[in-house]
Amino acid sequence: MPPGPPSSKNSDAGVFHARWERHFHRILTPFEEFIHRQTTSGLLLMISAVVALAIANGPFAQQYQDFLHTYISISFGEWKLKLSVLHWINDGLMVLFFFVVGLELKREFLVGDLANLRNAILPLSAAVGGMVVPALIYFAINPSGDAAVGWGIPMATDIAFAVGALALLASRVPKGLITFLVALAIVDDLGAVIVIAVFYTETISLVPLAIAAALFGALIILNLGGVRMTLPYLLIAIALWYFLLLSGVHATIAGVLGAMTVPARPKYNPAHFSLQVKDLLGRFNKSYQSHPDQSTLTNAELRGIIQTLDNTMSRAQAPLQRLEHGWHLPVAFLVIPIFALANAGIPVDFASFGETLSHPVVLGVSFGLVLGKFIGITGASWLVLKLGIADLPRNTRFTQIAGVSLLAGIGFTMSFFVASLGFSDNEELLLMAKTGILMASAIAGIMGFVWLLLVSNPEDARETAPETTKH
Repeated sequence: MPPGPPSSKNSDAGVFHARWERHFHRILTPFEEFIHRQTTSGLLLMISAVVALAIANGPFAQQYQDFLHTYISISFGEWKLKLSVLHWINDGLMVLFFFVVGLELKREFLVGDLANLRNAILPLSAAVGGMVVPALIYFAINPSGDAAVGWGIPMATDIAFAVGALALLASRVPKGLITFLVALAIVDDLGAVIVIAVFYTETISLVPLAIAAALFGALIILNLGGVRMTLPYLLIAIALWYFLLLSGVHATIAGVLGAMTVPARPKYNPAHFSLQVKDLLGRFNKSYQSHPDQSTLTNAELRGIIQTLDNTMSRAQAPLQRLEHGWHLPVAFLVIPIFALANAGIPVDFASFGETLSHPVVLGVSFGLVLGKFIGITGASWLVLKLGIADLPRNTRFTQIAGVSLLAGIGFTMSFFVASLGFSDNEELLLMAKTGILMASAIAGIMGFVWLLLVSNPEDARETAPETTKH
């Protein structure tokens, strides 16, 4: 009788190991684990910001600025799209960041913590408080003039930095606290997207906007029609980005709109997937037993079954799930660091540093992010808990919510983005805003980390409490 497939008792039988493969596996596995940790993207973002600051204050500062303002054009015949390197990054590359944000938003509202109203009330309320109070503080310090337009800068939370800082305390804080911060930051991002679309659009060109609306309608039709191939969505989304760019609405909104139309339902349900896999495995075993001396390279039938199995596995996952998983790492480890390199490089004049720190824009951004986030998030959370319409996350204390509200003051990516929109024509105010963002993010990160370190202990991280805790 021909030999059957290797049994589970001897799982290494039939496995080919090249001479150096095991050694490379031992080296690469810890690195892969490091890459997938939440802390890594925040650390890479921090390194990029430090590198940008070093370049902007070093001997290559002028070359750095010249490069960012170098124009690159794409043309086909008489058609031409010409943008500076900085604009290609902020208006083009960052659309991928907003696409992932949109995917995360859709997943959270469909099946995540925001899908259940009772669970969603606390992070939703906290996010709203954490956006409104910082904006009011900034506006109180800068009530008029060119600086007043920057009120949206301290509204945002940088999810990579904030969650990365909290992940460093994972052995001391409950998992529910991390979930709360992620949900809060995602709602915060949604608020920032709305603010950008509504308040940071100067002029509107109606014809391109109408074409963009029609393209968005086409994406919705694809979704309602059950189209799960990602290529049609990609091609239409690229056109949507271009016409939004021409319309005056910030083009990165195309990333969120495109993400919202990505199908969230897989082709196969679990029962059908199980039957398909069992049938394919049965066919695979039968073919293998008929030709035990052949490999998948020489046996076309085996190769075809494996390909069909791969396609079946793909159809058992929703396009939303596949795209979020596939784009998370490129955005976290390529797009965001490039954005930081292009936007965090601010020249520091130590001779006038005291005057810089007392500038109204610096004060508005700093107090908005550090004090505004703390008051807004903590206050809104206390209110909904006191009213009895929300519950604390599992095994979490209110003092830990207060610590998270400090971490939420790490603005960085989205704050830089809003600042670049609000002060695009005013280099001095943009420099002040970036200084305030960097200073406030550092203060908020350190204060939040120390606060949570003091009020948390390893017992908090144990999953022993009930699902929710009444305040």
